Amino acid sequence: MKKRVPYGWIYLFLAPTLILYGMYTVWPVIGTVWYSLLDWNGFQRHGTFTGFSNYKALFADPLFWNSMRATFIFLLIVVPIRFLLSLGVALLLNWKQFHFKSFFRTLIFIPVVTTSAIIGTTMNMFFDPSQGPVNTVLNALGLMKEQVFLLGSADTALATAGMIWCWKWLGISLIYWIASLQSIPEELYESAHMDGANAWKTFTNITTPLLVPFGIIILILTVSDALRVFDLMLTLTKGGPFFKTEVIEIFIYRWAFAASTPKIGYASTAAVVFGGIFMVITTIQLLSDKLRPGKQGTGKVEGDYE
Repeated sequence: MKKRVPYGWIYLFLAPTLILYGMYTVWPVIGTVWYSLLDWNGFQRHGTFTGFSNYKALFADPLFWNSMRATFIFLLIVVPIRFLLSLGVALLLNWKQFHFKSFFRTLIFIPVVTTSAIIGTTMNMFFDPSQGPVNTVLNALGLMKEQVFLLGSADTALATAGMIWCWKWLGISLIYWIASLQSIPEELYESAHMDGANAWKTFTNITTPLLVPFGIIILILTVSDALRVFDLMLTLTKGGPFFKTEVIEIFIYRWAFAASTPKIGYASTAAVVFGGIFMVITTIQLLSDKLRPGKQGTGKVEGDYE
């Protein structure tokens, strides 16, 4: 007779996680959806139920669409750069003949553990048009004729903030890529080398196919990080100039906390719409991975590498 497994202990150990997850994730999500149906400024005890009027007003608000535009432009700038640059650096640091790997890994990861407030304040001084080193160097090289505050110009603020964001979070993607590269069996490379494969053939026929599943996950995480840029953008530009860097998180923050008359219900509506868009993007990425032809392949090891 088999001994009965005390499954009750499993639920007991899971209880703290489930309770905390419910309190700090599930319940706030439900609360946000409910608040989006109210006309509530956050100071009154109860809001007035208005149905979908907040959604109608939101979709008619040009500043909301401006924030969505800024958000997706920011994604188009930073996601490919961080994704591809971190892959290239990971390949370099994973190369056996490359020295001082630990030093460069640490150097690249330092911005990750540095708070966004410190980086935002430092970068504002770094790009300062009067005394900042960026303008000084560009003027000395003859690449800039006049002093320009790259974080204060409507034409360059979003792109500059994107470059700073990529620099700060590059180390996270780098760790993911290095872990992925080190999970590939060394025997595959040895077999390819014995078959006469050069470095490019090895990369395209072994490394790339085996990295694709990891790459999908890293891409999803990168997009997720790029959508959560509130703290850095607030310290860099506060959504300016002229709302050019007001991503959707800054838009929500402005209506919920920074407006002269807060509109918690309106801000919650924007948060619900933003959350729905994020879920759609994530679902599409996951489905694209599942529907990818040859997903179960393990790379081309045998065959002609010429």
